[in-house]
Amino acid sequence: MKYIRLIRPSHWIKNMFVFMPLFFGHQLLNIPLLLNAMVMCVSFSFIASAVYCLNDIIDVEADRRHPVKCKRPIASGDVSVPTAYLMMLILIAMSISVLFLSSVGVVSGICVIVAYLLMEIAYCLKLKRYAIIDVCMLSLGFVLRIIAGGVVTDIVISHWLVMMTFLLTLFLGIAKRRDDVLKMMSTGIAPRHNTKRYNLTFVNNAITITASVMLVCYIMYTVSPEVTENFHTRYLYLTSIFVLIGLLRYMQLAVVDEKTGDPTKILLHDRFTQLVVAAWGLTFLLIIYVV
Repeated sequence: MKYIRLIRPSHWIKNMFVFMPLFFGHQLLNIPLLLNAMVMCVSFSFIASAVYCLNDIIDVEADRRHPVKCKRPIASGDVSVPTAYLMMLILIAMSISVLFLSSVGVVSGICVIVAYLLMEIAYCLKLKRYAIIDVCMLSLGFVLRIIAGGVVTDIVISHWLVMMTFLLTLFLGIAKRRDDVLKMMSTGIAPRHNTKRYNLTFVNNAITITASVMLVCYIMYTVSPEVTENFHTRYLYLTSIFVLIGLLRYMQLAVVDEKTGDPTKILLHDRFTQLVVAAWGLTFLLIIYVV
């Protein structure tokens, strides 16, 4: 169980972004391509868990002083640092082996995996100390997931998809930083090294800006000529309703309920968010496959 907690399998849901090129590329029912995306999703899950191990190793002393993170396996002493390093190496090997053994995008897929690993190492060692850069780096990690899904399915990644992914994850990342600011205000202790470079006014404005730009970007995507031509429909703009509701719900959780510390937990446990995401996905599919 302690090793399971170390690799955080509940966070593997983030790697579903690998399937986005299939979804937006109108190829979700293409079984061979779907299987390729599944292989990449597994590979990305292993490499992401390797990064979690490295992050917990580097942050072990800070985690021990944190009221919640002190329960993490390494910080609590359940898993030793050498063992965590070994787990990290095993997970990296498993990530690359999955692509090799399946012969799915071996060269291009591994290039994306290595790029993600190097970027995350830089993030863990240094870049997460800098405000704004930290959330941008996290968003780029999701963009790489999109790219990974594209290279193993030979689907050209739309600039709209890249922009929407970056903006959405940037919005979620900034909302998460709001939770850190609130903790710092109540305890006087900064949860992260860079939390002092954030405050409620800045974070609230940043959340509003990113949510607004994200919504505008999505609406422009749904009415763009290339999209309406590709999907043979002009009704995709109707799904913007659910995007707006979803953004408002998350802002409500951040500003009113003050519980956006973990976007993964919200997606897994908040019924309202789950219904909105399901309604958006179902409506999108009905429009492009039925209408």
